[in-house]
Amino acid sequence: MHRIGFGFDVHRLVEGRKLIIGGVKIPHTLGLLGHSDADVLIHALCDALLGAANLRDIGYHFPDTDPQYAGADSTKLLAATVQLLRAKGYSVGNVDCTICAERPKINPHIEAMRRVLAPLLQVDEDCVSIKATTTERLGFTGREEGISAYAVALIEKA
Repeated sequence: MHRIGFGFDVHRLVEGRKLIIGGVKIPHTLGLLGHSDADVLIHALCDALLGAANLRDIGYHFPDTDPQYAGADSTKLLAATVQLLRAKGYSVGNVDCTICAERPKINPHIEAMRRVLAPLLQVDEDCVSIKATTTERLGFTGREEGISAYAVALIEKA
C-alpha cells in the first residue's frame, strides 16, 4: 500500500541566527527564527511524512513548548520521524520539496541537502527531489521577511 502526505512550513528571517535549510548551513546575513534550528525544509518534510502515515504533525511529536527541543538539530527530528513511520510499518518511497526564498540563492546548496537528507530518509539520493523558487518579490517571501517550504512524500507499507 502507498500513501501520500503533504507538508508546509514557514519561518521568519531575523538577525543573529544561522540559516540552516535541508540540514545545510547556508551563508547569509539572516537566519530563520524558531524554537529549534528552524530548518523550514525539514519541518515541511516531517509534516509530509507524518501526514502520509496519519501520525498527526511535527508540533504534536516535537512541541515548541518542550525545552528539550530548544535549538534542536532538525536532522534529528527527521530521523525520529522516519523511526515513527517504521514503527507503524512504513518506509519512505520518495519526496519532492520546494523551497521559496528570494535570497540567498538556494540552487547552489541543493545537492548538499540531498546528500544530508537521503540517508536520514533511508533512501537513495535519486528519491530526494529539491527545487527552489522565488515569489517574484511578492508577499513576505518577496520582501525577504521569511522563507517557506513545501513537501510531498510517498510512503510504502514495508
